[in-house]
Amino acid sequence: MLRTEDESLLNEARRIISLRQRQDWHHVGCAIRTRSGKVFSAVHLEAYIGRAAVCAEAVAIGMGAAAGDTDLEVIVAVNRSGDVVAPCGICRELISDYSPQAEVLVPSTAGPVRTPISDLATKQVQAQ
Repeated sequence: MLRTEDESLLNEARRIISLRQRQDWHHVGCAIRTRSGKVFSAVHLEAYIGRAAVCAEAVAIGMGAAAGDTDLEVIVAVNRSGDVVAPCGICRELISDYSPQAEVLVPSTAGPVRTPISDLATKQVQAQ
């Protein structure tokens, strides 16, 4: 069961991808909440020819960094349909580096659940 503030964060991620999605350019939306309570939302960036891409999580963390606020509390990413998606390995590392105590909303059979980034980072290493 998600907390009310986590539902709000999920809705923000869904809002930003719904508002900004663009075929072949933006297909993932992300929202982060820092421990100060600030929320940053962003979309995935992709070059049309497909040679360059920056995940929505990285863009949102960068927005927080530009504002001087990278102490992440919770982060969530969604696809164009609004379904929660787990962060890729690079994003797991980035989230963990910036805020090892952060938690991530990830998909489960019962719906989105909150899990520590340290659990995801460990699972990524074990998968290799």
